Amino acid sequence: MLGTLNGALEARQVPIGPGDATAEVEGVNVIEDGMPVLREIRIHYRLRVPEGAREAVDRALARHQDKCPTAATLRGSVAIRWSAEVETRPPAPDSPP
Repeated sequence: MLGTLNGALEARQVPIGPGDATAEVEGVNVIEDGMPVLREIRIHYRLRVPEGAREAVDRALARHQDKCPTAATLRGSVAIRWSAEVETRPPAPDSPP
């Protein structure tokens, strides 16, 4: 889902540099018939984005799960929950106003 989110940010012209978008992921398994079965994935994003990009970032976050091929594949069998911390940073000196 991080790749889909990065693509959504790029489509909205939100520049993301190395280390500006990270995710911590946790899988929740339950034992069914003696076998571990994945039931939930929890994702926590940490994003550093330029000042003034928050609205575009919020739109990308709101839609990225619906556009993610992996999330679509797991829909109905594995719950996916996500949260995000968004920190703003000054725009790069060479970025347009």
